[in-house]
Amino acid sequence: WEPCGGNYLRSTDPSTRGFASVFSSRMSRKSASRAGHDGAMADGEGYRNPTEVQMSQLVLPCHTNQRGELSVGQLLKWIDTTACLSAERHAGCPCVTASMDDIYFEHTISVGQVVNIKAKVNRAFNSSMEVGIQVASEDLCSEKQWSVCKALATFVAHRDISKVKLKQITPRTEEEKTEHSVAAERRRMRLVYEDTIKDLLANCAIQDDLESRDCSNMVPAERTRVESVELVLPPHANHQGNTFGGQIMAWMENVATIAASRLCRAHPTLKAIEMFHFRGPSQVGDRLVLKAIVNNAFKHSMEVGVCVDAYRQEADTHRRHINSAFMTFVVLDADDQPQLLPWIRPQPGDGERRYREASARKKIRLDRKYIVSCKQTEVPLSVPWDPSNQVYLSYNNVSSLKMLVAKDNWVLSSETNQVRLYTLEDDKFLSFHMEMVVHVDAAQAFQLLSDLSRRPGWDKHYRSAELLQQVDEDDAIYHVISPPLGGETKPQDFVILASRRKPCDNGDPYVIALRSVTLPTHRETPEYRRGETLCSGFCLWREGDQLTKVSYYNQATSGFLNYVTTNVAGLSSEFCTTFKACEQFLLDNRNDLAPSLQTL
Repeated sequence: WEPCGGNYLRSTDPSTRGFASVFSSRMSRKSASRAGHDGAMADGEGYRNPTEVQMSQLVLPCHTNQRGELSVGQLLKWIDTTACLSAERHAGCPCVTASMDDIYFEHTISVGQVVNIKAKVNRAFNSSMEVGIQVASEDLCSEKQWSVCKALATFVAHRDISKVKLKQITPRTEEEKTEHSVAAERRRMRLVYEDTIKDLLANCAIQDDLESRDCSNMVPAERTRVESVELVLPPHANHQGNTFGGQIMAWMENVATIAASRLCRAHPTLKAIEMFHFRGPSQVGDRLVLKAIVNNAFKHSMEVGVCVDAYRQEADTHRRHINSAFMTFVVLDADDQPQLLPWIRPQPGDGERRYREASARKKIRLDRKYIVSCKQTEVPLSVPWDPSNQVYLSYNNVSSLKMLVAKDNWVLSSETNQVRLYTLEDDKFLSFHMEMVVHVDAAQAFQLLSDLSRRPGWDKHYRSAELLQQVDEDDAIYHVISPPLGGETKPQDFVILASRRKPCDNGDPYVIALRSVTLPTHRETPEYRRGETLCSGFCLWREGDQLTKVSYYNQATSGFLNYVTTNVAGLSSEFCTTFKACEQFLLDNRNDLAPSLQTL
């Protein structure tokens, strides 16, 4: 349970260290044995994801920019082609690019090196798929390899005659199970992305520094404006005549680079592309009008906005909006260090609006990259809760639990009264997993367990749970007080974000994810010892009519290991007792929520 993830259970008895070492070694041997067995099976079968597509390209001078490095536009075309082939391999029909998530370019690629691109379908929904892409560069002389970037693209299957219903992906490896599970959460974030950004831009207070900047070193934004037209020809399109998404991205990168060059009077390097969506298709014969302008320049980076419109004939007055994107550029010196950039002077009106929104997007982008992209070991236990990061904290909360669930080296430690206790030791964490089957509908159990204010009724580790903030329908923040344990005199308190999710598809569980956050209104006080939980929560699978498999997960820090080592039997008994109390709570209250279950 969550309080077990805090530091108050950390044992200070030196005699327990030997037991900790024994426990650690025993767990490691079991995990290694099982992992080795699974790996041997996979190698023996020669398993390869059936949707996986690989592309290797030798970078020639015709592929490079003025710095002798692979043009990002060319790389985007190769990425889109590889991902599209993977999507079409799964769909069995033509596919088009619908969106691309944030891309961060870690390294440049020089002429003579090899680009290795690998793409596979992580998950299929009704007619769309998430495709994961990994890009690495290889130096043929030194045999060194570098990771260049990772990307996630959404493709839509398209048939002219009939509506497409994609078959589901069956993940086999731990990595595939993790990506498959988290893909549903990423899809949820994409669907609300635009509204989220609009709300954040409207509510994000950015300090206006226009008046304080040195006007003698400012470049008028209008000087960076670029407009270019491209005629879509058959080589730019697929066999259905639709323009390749990668080709459009390459044209966008071209005009954005020109705009950035006009500000810095140097050769800029593209470092990041923000998530974007294709609004509609374009076909052979379309004229694409691409416009770019520098929205804002910061100390070492600049944001360039790009938009693409299409029209069919020169006489057409109506233009179709195809795409908009924001790209971040830097200028690197001889040591590959970013140089200082001149300030931008925006035009009054829309120019000033774009200037301020670029500042807001920078903060949002950094929050999103930090929370979404970080490995779990790099994220602090309690992240400050803020309107600018609440969507991404919710995503991180749910995806962290799903990644823990997807791990395949859990070890069964005990089974008592039809309650199973599993343990998992890896990296810096020791995790627990309790499992039982209850005669309650999954939707009912979901409603009851997602309301933390009712948890003190069955969990003795919860003295009280006060709702502090109902963020939205699926996220809430609670202040939990836990009784003193382990010889301590002070109670412990937690500020916990509870994020709940309904199943995305048949076979998916109901999810209730819990993690610590910090609130400025509820700081640590002398009355309590502040505890933290990194990752915990419930997953509920429907096993049949009025039958649900309830699984509880808790990821504890390494300081908890000593306590577990000296209390394995007691811990198992305590968890079992608490879990049986949870079962009785569900049985006693399963009829209380019948009217509200219609929405589930």
